Amino acid sequence: MTDPAAPAVAIVLAAGLGTRMRSALPKALHPIAGRPMLRHLLAAVEAAFERTVVVVGPDMPALERAAAPHPVAVQRERLGTAHAALQAAPLLEGWQGDAAVLYADTPLIRPATLRRLRAARREADLALLAMRPADPGRYGRVIGDGAGGVARIVEWADATEAERAEGLCNAGVLCARAADLLRWLRAVRNDNAKGEYYLTDVVALARAEGRRCVAVEAPEAELRGINSRAELAAAEAAVQAALRAAALEAGATLVAPETVFLSHDTRLGADVTVGPNVVFGPGVTVEEGAEIRAFSHLEGCVVRRGAVVGPFARLRPGTVIEAGAHVGNFVELKAAVLGEGAKANHLAYLGDATIGAGANIGAGTITCNYDGVAKHRTEIGAGAFIGSDTALVAPVRVGARALVGAGSVITEDVPDDALAIARGRQAVKPGRGVGGRQGRG
Repeated sequence: MTDPAAPAVAIVLAAGLGTRMRSALPKALHPIAGRPMLRHLLAAVEAAFERTVVVVGPDMPALERAAAPHPVAVQRERLGTAHAALQAAPLLEGWQGDAAVLYADTPLIRPATLRRLRAARREADLALLAMRPADPGRYGRVIGDGAGGVARIVEWADATEAERAEGLCNAGVLCARAADLLRWLRAVRNDNAKGEYYLTDVVALARAEGRRCVAVEAPEAELRGINSRAELAAAEAAVQAALRAAALEAGATLVAPETVFLSHDTRLGADVTVGPNVVFGPGVTVEEGAEIRAFSHLEGCVVRRGAVVGPFARLRPGTVIEAGAHVGNFVELKAAVLGEGAKANHLAYLGDATIGAGANIGAGTITCNYDGVAKHRTEIGAGAFIGSDTALVAPVRVGARALVGAGSVITEDVPDDALAIARGRQAVKPGRGVGGRQGRG
């Protein structure tokens, strides 16, 4: 047996193309709650293992970036799961502890379950995760040895009718001493219905050496594999339900919980109120007492305490809504700071802008932040009033307590306490209205 304090490495198999997804995106990169499946699993692995190696397929640079900072091994030929796990062998030279094999398309495993797997391994030579799904379907079956252990795992395609009737199913995750695991992986053969090298054959090889194998059961919801868009949608629904429950438990009000979509890292403070049909992308923090009204979309932003956002507002990455500020309907902010108590109540675009405390942004105001080559910032001072339908051509600064007349196009800085009006002079032509033009050819 391994020293209980010995470290363990996780080998994460992520080389699958996911043909059933019918997607050019590698299967492990399909997101759940705003985070790729691979990153969900790595978060759990990092909490339970001392080291991680990720196995990817050839020409998968996006997957390699998602695996960082963990080292990557490449499976250049997809010859089966045992073959994939074996590609990590060069990165495990001299490793004296345990090694576990996991799948990137089984992303919902909890750290506590992985710790139970490691603990079970200390009492046996090989431990694996298993479940009893409501519909066993085409999962591999775990066949007991009659003494509380595991005799073998049989893939559905190779199982007899009696074996398919077994309810305990393999989840694909196993753990053994690294030296034993690598030896068994090298001994796996491909004489099966698919002609592949199955990781599950490691169990039979261990048993052939007289080794003890055990199964650790966990819920289906945690061990479910994701191989299709339908299974991805089911996993998303399960994760969203858990995130909503956690938000409610932490003191947020979700007016219509089933219509609110959270990201894996959404942070909602106590007494936050979220209206119906609100979507949170990654990287959102909403502080105590703030209100997010219906049909708003937030991503990569911070909403400070007591602020009000929406309805129908969009907060893009880099935005900060300071305490007590108001963002109204059809207002979009990007890389902008809306100061304490400031208001942009309707129909505005504020990009690359800093807006001082107590400023008021009129309807139809836009910051013209992009000149076709580079982005430029707009600064609006505390207490300033920007009249409706104003275009602020960045880079530009409007001073504190300044007033900009409605319909202006501001291209030059406006000093503190000044009035700026920049619009064409109105011309009135008597008799040239609709009535005056009647009868003309």
